[in-house]
Amino acid sequence: MRQQFDQVHLTARGKIAAVALDHPATVNALSAPMMRGLNAALDAVESGDFRVLILTGEGRGFCSGADLTELPERQAQGAGETLERLYHPALRRLRDLEIPIITAVNGAAVGIGMSFALMGDLIVAARSAYFLLSFSRIGLVPDGGATWLLPRLIGLARARELAMLAEKLPADQALAWGLINRVVDDARLMEECFALAQRLADGPAALPLTRKLFWDSLHNSYEDQLAQERAAQGRAGETEDFWEGLAAFQQKRLPRFNGK
Repeated sequence: MRQQFDQVHLTARGKIAAVALDHPATVNALSAPMMRGLNAALDAVESGDFRVLILTGEGRGFCSGADLTELPERQAQGAGETLERLYHPALRRLRDLEIPIITAVNGAAVGIGMSFALMGDLIVAARSAYFLLSFSRIGLVPDGGATWLLPRLIGLARARELAMLAEKLPADQALAWGLINRVVDDARLMEECFALAQRLADGPAALPLTRKLFWDSLHNSYEDQLAQERAAQGRAGETEDFWEGLAAFQQKRLPRFNGK
C-alpha cells in the first residue's frame, strides 16, 4: 500500500513503513512542501501499526540539503529561525520516534540532508553514495545537529575536517570511519534495508527502549545511564516478549516475538 503526501510517499510492507523523499528534480531538496509531506508521513507512521521505519530518497540521491531557491523569501525571517520552524521539529520527531529507523542512503546526502541520513539507528549506503557538509562553500555553519552528532560518531578531528573543508566523504570511507553500518551495491540497497527492517520488525518490544537508551546516552553521565538502564530493564522485563524469549532460550528454539 502506498500513500502520497507533498513530495513524500509512504509504502507499507507489513510492519515496515518505507518513507521516501520524493522530488527527484531537486535531488530531494528539503523544501517547505516536502517538510509538510514528511511530517504528514510521520503522522501516518505513528498512528499505524508499524514496528520499523525506513527513510530514503527517490531517484538518484537521498537529499541535496535545504532548498536554496526558497532562501530569498525566508531572508527576513533569518536562517536560524528557518531551522527552528521548518527542520528542527522533524529531526526531533525522528529522534523521539518509538520504533527503530533505518536510513537507506541512495546517492548524495548533502548539508542538512546528511543530518537526516544520520538519524538512522542503522545507516545503509549504496556504494555510489556520499556525504557532504557543504555549508562552508556558501558561508554558513553545519546545522541539523551535525556538530553534535559527528564528533560523537567519528571524533572531533574528522568532524572538523568534514565541516571546514567541505569535501565529499564516499560511502566506503564513511564505513571505515564508523559513520555508517553497511555499504551495498546500488541495486541491492532497498533489498538489504527491507531485510534488516524485517529482522527488527520480528524483534522484541525492548527494541524501542534500546533505541532511546542509546540516544539518551550521548548526554547522560554514567550514573544517569545506569539509572535509565535500570528503569528500561524493568519495563522490558514486564513484556510478553521477555517471557517468550526466556522460554525459547530454555527450550533451545528461536523466539517468536509479538512486539508486546
